[in-house]
Amino acid sequence: MREGDAMEQDKLLQPYDLGPLALPNRMVMAPMTRGRAGVDGTPNDLMARYYRQRAGAGLIVTEATAVSRGGVGWLGAPGIYTGSHVAGWRQVTLAVHEAGGRIFLQLWHMGRASHPDFLQGDLPVAPSAVAAEGFSHTPLGKKPYVVPRAMESAEIPVIVGDYAAAAAKAREAGFDGVEIHGANGYLIDQFLRDGSNHRTDAYGGSIANRARFLLEVTEAVCGAWSPDRVGVRLSPTGVYNDMSDSDPPATFGHAAEALSRLGLAYLHLMEPLPGHPMAGTRERISPMLRKVYGGTLIINGGFDAQLASAAIERGEADLVAFGMPFLANPDLVRRTRQGAPLNAPDYATLYTPGPEGYVDYPSLEP
Repeated sequence: MREGDAMEQDKLLQPYDLGPLALPNRMVMAPMTRGRAGVDGTPNDLMARYYRQRAGAGLIVTEATAVSRGGVGWLGAPGIYTGSHVAGWRQVTLAVHEAGGRIFLQLWHMGRASHPDFLQGDLPVAPSAVAAEGFSHTPLGKKPYVVPRAMESAEIPVIVGDYAAAAAKAREAGFDGVEIHGANGYLIDQFLRDGSNHRTDAYGGSIANRARFLLEVTEAVCGAWSPDRVGVRLSPTGVYNDMSDSDPPATFGHAAEALSRLGLAYLHLMEPLPGHPMAGTRERISPMLRKVYGGTLIINGGFDAQLASAAIERGEADLVAFGMPFLANPDLVRRTRQGAPLNAPDYATLYTPGPEGYVDYPSLEP
């Protein structure tokens, strides 16, 4: 048997129909912040080259991208709220499509995980005035997170509208769809979990109330485009950005069941396997969520090709997202198909400016 023949029959490498998109394989490139955009958040030629190199993925999900000026909070992160942003992203989508790929834009508001240094001195907004433990790497240096300003009820529809406007701009920029970032301790996640949401109005208290913001954003984004062009990412047991919830199965079971009724492109669960740096101490609930979410499910967090294939074979997911393996291996799908060894990521250059550790990882020889 020729090397790679077994992998050619693997579920991970089989096609998959994702709504209107025909994916050539089930390997998704996970969203990863890389910090190479311009100072105003405009994507550039270097970013177009980076994403083009990885167009062999069944689907690329871009790095998190700010939906508004008030949602910014990471040095070198891109935006999608100005004409310049649209033009910059258009060169990225063109490059990926020319290489035969498919690409979704991840929509992001950092909420309390931002800092006044990014916001012209204004406090970041959040569901409640509860600070996260940890630090922000601001334009003026590393500083502790501040106590955010609790959003007024009247402000919520404005931010919901920012997500919808960003989705419309993503469509204008040539993306194949968008992913709503509801994970990892950013604004939507802050509303959803009771460790950060202490509100007493219609957006706090009960699980249904805490999920309201997530669902209003998702419905608005679907209205700005189409449900089958919209995915949602959640992190049910994640602890990144000082997140917690008293009952993840109940909270995220409700969210998954509600999202299932919207006819989305997919639900994407960032719930790492044990031993992953972002894994929490609770047992993973992705298998339970699989039972209540009726659409396409993507799982992510520490999977290699063998573990991912086994998970798909067991029916735990339809697609598997890979982060670091795609970062260090632009031709990850080809390497997986051939059973070739993988490059190791260089952690020292994850967020440094320039091409090093970004577009200089080697591919296999032709």
